[in-house]
Amino acid sequence: MPSMDIVSEVDEVELRNAVENSRRELAGRFDFRGKEAEIEHKDNVVTLKAEDDFQCRQLVDILRIQLSKRNVEPSAMEVDEKSVHSGKTFSLKVKFKQGIDSLIAKKLVKQIKDSKLKVQSAIQGDSVRVTGKKRDDLQAVMRLAKESELGQPFQFNNFRD
Repeated sequence: MPSMDIVSEVDEVELRNAVENSRRELAGRFDFRGKEAEIEHKDNVVTLKAEDDFQCRQLVDILRIQLSKRNVEPSAMEVDEKSVHSGKTFSLKVKFKQGIDSLIAKKLVKQIKDSKLKVQSAIQGDSVRVTGKKRDDLQAVMRLAKESELGQPFQFNNFRD
């Protein structure tokens, strides 16, 4: 019986590469010359520091562009609403969603059941396992998950016949 797992993960290597590329772009940007700005990455959290709030938002845009170039979904980013002002710098924390929250998993399972496809779906920790009799049904579930507007990117693992 074919099965697959729906997961939401950010590739750590691609994230690190995107941060490095953002640092290189920051070093070459004319509007940041002579300004104090930096990008740090640690444990799936990217910290953006700049002299004012507007520049922090520009750093978010630079990071978002580099992530999309590295095929990492920018919708996996969780940017703080307000930047923190300490001393003479502002800082923003950007967290990356790993795993599917239980609320989003429940919504996804409900969408799959409402689609009337002949599959079974079950929440398993931070992923959703989908089993069905036909591969076509699982591919329809993939399409449904990609088109759903749940604010999180989905990947598909362990596709087995």
